[in-house]
Amino acid sequence: MASASPHESTLVEETLEASWSDSDPGMLIGDKAYDSDGLDRKLKEDRGTELIAPNRSNRQSRTQDGRRLRRYRRRWKIERINAWLQNFRRVVIRWEVKAKNYLGFVLMACMVIIGRNI
Repeated sequence: MASASPHESTLVEETLEASWSDSDPGMLIGDKAYDSDGLDRKLKEDRGTELIAPNRSNRQSRTQDGRRLRRYRRRWKIERINAWLQNFRRVVIRWEVKAKNYLGFVLMACMVIIGRNI
């Protein structure tokens, strides 16, 4: 756990360590804040993870081509779903003790979202 003040790109290693998955991801998609040669190199060497992030506007040498960034363009779908789920107070504030009950409310919120967008 870290405070709210460190930059998110410095917490990548801790986040991957705290992941519930046994294996490291093959690709990690981030925003422009993750565009760093050091972070690219560290993830590739230590974990074998390829970082996909658009280049910052002030970057001298481009590291990403358009083919890999197509995956980044689909990232908005996940962020939009998370934003829609924030409208359901029962999902935002987890009152349920059991994980199965909470998962049920998340699924019910997703069904309501789908029903509204049909």
